[in-house]
Amino acid sequence: MGLMSTSVERLSGSAKLLRAMNTSAVLAHLLSRGPLTRSDIRELTGLSKPTTSEVLRTLVSADLAIVTGHTSGGPGPNAEIYATNPDGAYAAALSVRETGRQPEVALAVTDLSGATRARHERVVGLDVAEPADALVKALHSVCRDAGLAPDRIRHTHLGVPGSYDPTTDAIHHVDVPGLGRAGLVSRLRRRLGATVEVDNDVNLAAIAERRHGVARGADAFALLWIDYGLGLAIDLGGTLLRGSRGGAGEIGYMPLGLPGARTLLRDAPDLHSVLAGPAVVALAAQHGVRATDPAAAVKAGGAAFLAALAQRVAIAAATVVAVLDPSLIVLAGTVGRAGGDRLRDATTVALRASGPLEATIATTGVTDDPVLLGAIDAGLERVREDLIRSVQHNHRQ
Repeated sequence: MGLMSTSVERLSGSAKLLRAMNTSAVLAHLLSRGPLTRSDIRELTGLSKPTTSEVLRTLVSADLAIVTGHTSGGPGPNAEIYATNPDGAYAAALSVRETGRQPEVALAVTDLSGATRARHERVVGLDVAEPADALVKALHSVCRDAGLAPDRIRHTHLGVPGSYDPTTDAIHHVDVPGLGRAGLVSRLRRRLGATVEVDNDVNLAAIAERRHGVARGADAFALLWIDYGLGLAIDLGGTLLRGSRGGAGEIGYMPLGLPGARTLLRDAPDLHSVLAGPAVVALAAQHGVRATDPAAAVKAGGAAFLAALAQRVAIAAATVVAVLDPSLIVLAGTVGRAGGDRLRDATTVALRASGPLEATIATTGVTDDPVLLGAIDAGLERVREDLIRSVQHNHRQ
């Protein structure tokens, strides 16, 4: 009797596993391919008619799929067209920007179909008792203004100008007051009741560059971010190198020169001091260009200024090429974008003149906010993966 009971349990478990696999497979196709008929789903999955109908009923009852219309014009009865329910789950994206003043936060909420349903930029004071509460308040406000239910947010992706170490639950290498407070991310998770993932802003810009910019099809590339701050993203075949504590790419802290030695860069302590935004403005002033922000300085600068700036960019690029040998280095951030073809060409010349190291230099092809765009892409992918896993788990119970 015990053996028979065990056999029945195994059969039951196998059936549950098969149903879970079928359901997650259909959901994955609806998420990746868009609206499909039952016939389309059977062709993609090889499932029988009854199984396909059962799976679709399950997804509709779980509020993850809806009927969006019917086919027409062909022989026989019109077929129902199924798609993912856009309101089945939302992904939120937040990008905290380092500006040297009050931090600006860009926020967006994307539905399950990939449509951005809300987007806003605002100044958010984070140097308060509970900076996580300030971020939650801003996100909920954006949701309310767009008529979206905050409790539908399944995942939030947070881009920061620093690196997050989950072992200490703190954001490091960051100059935004309040953002480096330990426990901020855990409090965000509790307040939102959803998963929260933190990523370096330059890494998120690299995600956007690979999907929407000049790095599409590149085997490996590095994105050099020159803005108010300085950073580097390293994409190895579509996988970002983040390091053991999330600090890979903090190239701005690379020391320059040796103690007591005079160099081209006048004994600058690190790369931040010669290539980050304030240094670009100072360099422009030395060439007679008065500007309040680095992008304006680059746009107004002449050939001599561009050549001097390109020498500094080439030092950072040479370091990357020597260690990683990427096929492509993308110049991004407000300085990279403002420099355009002029800075790209000047950097190529400076890199070749500095030694035997070679790499193709390109200007970013992303015209939208790259950090927010990368956070939207990463957040939506996480939500879809979580839904597929949850469908498998729930149907195996």
